[in-house]
Amino acid sequence: METKTCQHLPAPENLKPATSHVCAQCVAMGSTWVHLRLCQTCGQTHCCDSSPNKHATKHYLETKHPVITSVQPGESWAWCYEDQLFMPLPDSVSKV
Repeated sequence: METKTCQHLPAPENLKPATSHVCAQCVAMGSTWVHLRLCQTCGQTHCCDSSPNKHATKHYLETKHPVITSVQPGESWAWCYEDQLFMPLPDSVSKV
């Protein structure tokens, strides 16, 4: 069985930290979100797929920026849309 790998994920020391803890698109619409995700290409924060507007996935579809990380406290993981791959991150990596 072949193990999938991701070449899109930055090295842990190069991961972008969250600079916003809101989904600006949801705020502009007067909507809410469930959890937040951070684009590791441009640093924008968007809502997750459990949220009504799914802005993180919409951002990927519009920009092709491949990797998001969770902005939720206590969560340390990344998702690559290109590779369809979930990747746990070291606990020492803090993006919040």
